[in-house]
Amino acid sequence: MSNFRSLLIWQKSMALTTKIYFSTNNFPKEEIFGLTSQIRRSAISIPSNIAEGFGRESDKDFLRFLNISLGSLFEMQTQLEIANNITYIHEQEFNNLYEDSREVERMLVSFIKKLKARN
Repeated sequence: MSNFRSLLIWQKSMALTTKIYFSTNNFPKEEIFGLTSQIRRSAISIPSNIAEGFGRESDKDFLRFLNISLGSLFEMQTQLEIANNITYIHEQEFNNLYEDSREVERMLVSFIKKLKARN
C-alpha cells in the first residue's frame, strides 16, 4: 500500500461521509449546531482516523486509530437512528445509509482482526 487513499475501507468511508453530508442538508436549520453537526463530525472522524492511523509508525498505533474510527461509526449509526426516529430522514434513506455504514463496520472489524493477527 502506497498511502491511505489506496485502502478500500478509506474509500468506502469517504463515500459514506459524502452521502451523510447530502442527507443532512435537508435537516431543519435549527439543527445546524445540533444533530446535523454531530452526525457530520462523527462521519468525518471515520476516514480521518483511518488516514491518521495509517501514517503512524506501528500497527499498535494504527489499531488504536482504527478502533477510534469504529467508535465514531457506532456514534454516527446511533445519530442516524435518532434522525430517523424524529423523521429528519425518510425510512428508505435511513436504510441505505445504515446499510452503507454496516458495510464499513464489517470492513473495519475485519481489518482490525487482521492487523491484530499479524502481531
